[in-house]
Amino acid sequence: MGKEAVLRRVSSVVLPPLVRAAVRLRVSPNVLTVVGLVTCLAAAALVGSGNLLLGGLVVLLAGLFDLLDGAVARASGMTSRFGALVDSVADRVSEAALLCALVVLYTTRGQNAGIWLSLAALVGSFLTSYVRARAEGLGLQDSVGVLTRAERVAVLALGLVLDGVTQQAGALIATAIIAVFSYVTVVQRVAHAWKQTRK
Repeated sequence: MGKEAVLRRVSSVVLPPLVRAAVRLRVSPNVLTVVGLVTCLAAAALVGSGNLLLGGLVVLLAGLFDLLDGAVARASGMTSRFGALVDSVADRVSEAALLCALVVLYTTRGQNAGIWLSLAALVGSFLTSYVRARAEGLGLQDSVGVLTRAERVAVLALGLVLDGVTQQAGALIATAIIAVFSYVTVVQRVAHAWKQTRK
């Protein structure tokens, strides 16, 4: 079973009751986006202060809001271009906050490898999103890649939780995975866009 099928199956179980409740309560998708952003900023503060276990759990909670806002928008017929823009900006701020928090954490710990990996992951994650946005702005479809935003969030959250539980290098390993595979994804997306322009 591929990663898309797994994500769809998990979403089909977890999201529908939450979506129905949000639609029934007339919760705006933009409100959910902002709540998710604030939650992620709280997670970043926890990570930066060294509370990796709780930080990782809060990242997972923020990820739930990230899935929920789009689903609620579609279910309630409240999709809009402005809402999509707010969601994209919130995603970038959230990811930057978490990776900057790791820079702070590794700086206080004196772990130079962690600092550089976090910075590399920050640039790579922004590049993956930029390449997709630029390609779609040119009329191309470009959501391919081994490490999209959903996977990056999941990998980071898992690494933080494992690090908090075991006191080992879970967060460092997760950061390294994001750093490496973000650039793999960038290459995949550029190659995919190039193939479309050759047709």
